[in-house]
Amino acid sequence: MKSLPFVALLALQFALVPPAQAKLSKAESAMAKTVAAEQDRSIALLERLVNQNSGSLNLAGVEKVGQMMRAELEPLGFEVTWKPTPETGRAGHLIAVHKGRPDTRRLLLIAHLDTVFESDSPFQTFTRKGDRGEGPGAGDDKGGMVVILAALRAMKAAGTLKDANIEIHMTGDEEDAGDPIEKARADLIEAGKRSDVALDFEGLVRDGGADMGSIARRSSESWTVTATGRTGHSSGIFGAGVGDGAIYELTRIIQRFRTELPEPNLTFNVGLIAGGETASLDAGGIRGAATGKTNIIPPIAIARGDLRTLSIEQSQRVRAKMAQIVADHAPETGATLSFDPGGYPPMAPTEGNRALLVKLNGVNRDLGLPEMAALDPLKRGAGDISFVAADVDGLAGLGPWSTGDHAPGEAVDLPSIARQATRAAILMSRLAAEKR
Repeated sequence: MKSLPFVALLALQFALVPPAQAKLSKAESAMAKTVAAEQDRSIALLERLVNQNSGSLNLAGVEKVGQMMRAELEPLGFEVTWKPTPETGRAGHLIAVHKGRPDTRRLLLIAHLDTVFESDSPFQTFTRKGDRGEGPGAGDDKGGMVVILAALRAMKAAGTLKDANIEIHMTGDEEDAGDPIEKARADLIEAGKRSDVALDFEGLVRDGGADMGSIARRSSESWTVTATGRTGHSSGIFGAGVGDGAIYELTRIIQRFRTELPEPNLTFNVGLIAGGETASLDAGGIRGAATGKTNIIPPIAIARGDLRTLSIEQSQRVRAKMAQIVADHAPETGATLSFDPGGYPPMAPTEGNRALLVKLNGVNRDLGLPEMAALDPLKRGAGDISFVAADVDGLAGLGPWSTGDHAPGEAVDLPSIARQATRAAILMSRLAAEKR
């Protein structure tokens, strides 16, 4: 038998399950039906969003996507603000607030307006291929914004939105954060401090064909090691008063990183190396230049890499071990270690996050969907929700399922938009009704 898309299965479920056996409330059943009925509208919105380029450096394009979101959110009763961020070199952020009852929980919804595909990318337009919608940002994260809107429209239709306290932050620079990042994320961080729950609408992850719940995201930090040595004729290398030179010293440090640092939930990558008679990196740290000859002992070598951890404590511990390794020099050499300011902090798998996944699985059971296990944090990258993780419980991955993110051919699974929007509408309605 040919499998049915989620919206058809959902309609069939409500047609066959007698009201006495239904596990959803009347309002929740109405939300599920609204999402299913409006799937074509959601896909049409996704197409319009994808066809508007919003690469992180296309400031005008990012703002236009923000305007499109404003047009959708204001009719739902949200007070919408565009917060320009020229001081960070990026377009800005969309902030939307819906005020409900003062004694109920405050929800923070997080998504992003920008994509990795800039104006000069050959991948620019939306194409539907059956149940797949292919296009730049179709999954990451324009599909996530569509899920938010589909869920909110369903809540409004069912009457559960009117009393809900919801604040939405759609950042304009998630894929290429503005600098300094403290300013780029200042509004989001403050929103986290006044919220009770954070829900991140980046993409759903499937593992072995099963939808997974994301209760953790690892950090993303960048480091630089600069090694120095005595230069001279290569015939004297390793000798007294000469030593090994900078490249050997840098190699020794990196090998010690590889053998001494590994521990669970930690990865560290070396992404760029330059060394020789001269060596330098550009201002962004993404291009290196070096000169040298085989008969000259190199006086300088530079390596750049990243560090991803699951908790602040792990980050602090690993940074300290890296510093100890770098400080233990070979004779006649030196080295320094530095970390870039900013970076993405970790979202640790807290008990509060696990409790939210339990509530999401309550929604799954009531919808007749399989429960979602917690995703291995090694299987997803950093995200904006991490900036509020120290202050508020959260769940990530409430957007649709997609494949090929960040590359030409990125495609969203269109039925997953309805499934995720239904889950989100019911979860948000339940959370928003809880007392603070």
